[in-house]
Amino acid sequence: MIRHTPFTRIRSGLLGCAALACALFGCDRGGGEPGAAIAPDAAAPAPAQDRREAGVVRLGYQKIGTPYLLKDRADRLKKALEAKNARAEWIEFPAGPPLLEAMRAGAVDVGHVGETPPVFAQAGGVPFVYVATDPPAPKAEAIVVPKDSPITSVAGLKGKRVAVNRGSNVHYLLVRAVEGAGLTLDDLQVSFLAPADARSAFESGKVDAWVIWDPFLAAAELAGARVLQSGEGLVDNHLFYVARREFAEQQPELLRLVLEEYQALSAWEREHTEETAQILAQSSGVAYEAFLTSERRRAFGLLPITPEILKKQQGIADTLHKLEVIPRAVRVEDAFLSAAAYGGVR
Repeated sequence: MIRHTPFTRIRSGLLGCAALACALFGCDRGGGEPGAAIAPDAAAPAPAQDRREAGVVRLGYQKIGTPYLLKDRADRLKKALEAKNARAEWIEFPAGPPLLEAMRAGAVDVGHVGETPPVFAQAGGVPFVYVATDPPAPKAEAIVVPKDSPITSVAGLKGKRVAVNRGSNVHYLLVRAVEGAGLTLDDLQVSFLAPADARSAFESGKVDAWVIWDPFLAAAELAGARVLQSGEGLVDNHLFYVARREFAEQQPELLRLVLEEYQALSAWEREHTEETAQILAQSSGVAYEAFLTSERRRAFGLLPITPEILKKQQGIADTLHKLEVIPRAVRVEDAFLSAAAYGGVR
């Protein structure tokens, strides 16, 4: 079992920055359409404490990364949880935004999402906290066009039909890319589509460009799509491990066990890229070659949430609010636990 969890390093890293300690811990800090699907409303589900079974850890996952591998190879986690009279329950999602919506409903305790969905979720009132991050992977998302497209630059997207998953990492990539080209999203014909629908629209010529992440990006490239602009130089493309706030505060030991298993599996994944690609290809229907490409251009391991990462997340939130992509201003530090709560995960 791994001794030093991301929580341990998060706590030490943040407390070591005295100038930011008050901002980070001065309070209990805490891709759907912004302010709509994830915003609290009169029809919101019952509070989480009324819905949960005792001893159940609900883990949200997609079939394209480390969380799915943990589900596929869950023996260690199962034994660790059983020792605490707990068990895991797995819930599949097509992307990060609906996973965070489920977290607001109390249906998910821990999930793995991109850097942009938490900003949308926080703007919509989702009670979650950041707990760890993957290393940045800016080349793992991009704007692509058909290989014979006359479009040769982001500026050439003006007036064109572009597919993107709303509220996802690539939504922010598109914002940054068009901003760098002197455009805004209003200069494009943007279609908000989930990956499967976007791929169909792209392959049938119903859209002129597609903004997408790995392994769907790698699959599109293998099919002949041309990268117009990757995230390199524009975005970090972090993936975050997030937890329902109440779960993180009340069950820190269970959260620690889950993070330890993610960390151990990420280390295994680094040394077994071909086997990983095979497992994920079989589960998702995406080509093995696409997963192998995406595995080879990503980084591995869980890292602490540092003040620098917090600052970059705040930059994303400020940009999206300025452009009225999210309905209200967001203070990212509110999605952090108190120092004492982080200290409960040893």
